[in-house]
Amino acid sequence: MNYPTFFNEVENLTLQDPLSMVLGAFEGGEMTFNYVDVVKAAGHSCPTVAGAYLMTLKALKALYPHETPVRGNIKVAFKEPMEEGVAGVIGNVVSQLTGATDKSGFKGLNGKFARHSLMEFNAGLHSSGRFTRVDTGTSVDVFYNPSVVPPLPDMQPLMQKVMSGSAEAEDIKAFGTFWQERVERILMQNSDNSKMIRVEHVS
Repeated sequence: MNYPTFFNEVENLTLQDPLSMVLGAFEGGEMTFNYVDVVKAAGHSCPTVAGAYLMTLKALKALYPHETPVRGNIKVAFKEPMEEGVAGVIGNVVSQLTGATDKSGFKGLNGKFARHSLMEFNAGLHSSGRFTRVDTGTSVDVFYNPSVVPPLPDMQPLMQKVMSGSAEAEDIKAFGTFWQERVERILMQNSDNSKMIRVEHVS
């Protein structure tokens, strides 16, 4: 399986999942996700998928500054309806990482470990997303604006060719290279750029 090498350089996210421990899936309930895991589930790597990964990574660092984040203990809300724009794509990535779902998730064992009703859309937020610890009620808002990292000018004509069906094989390859070059800049060169992504504690 070949993919851009920078995928392996993106910071991993380690969580503790009590449900997986109880059911014997992972010893101690510890599991680690990397960017490749997210790309496999999404089927592609793009500014939206990269942003969802970064949003979750930074939100959980803020919510759990001195401890391992607990999967299944995190509620997530988004300002847009699920069907609007890329909200559903972001929600899928965040769900994979945090375990939170709207209504389709695990119903729990004897009232514990439930994953459903932990994700809300159309929440009327000003931020891109709000992450909340279920146990403490502590919340952070995450703001993500990928337009701060625009694509290179050479990508646009190639995109037009690809979308129109007139692209040759070398055009498609070049387009993919330019596309991932932008994703790499988002994940590797701008992950600490507060103009692109920032976290604020909710008072």
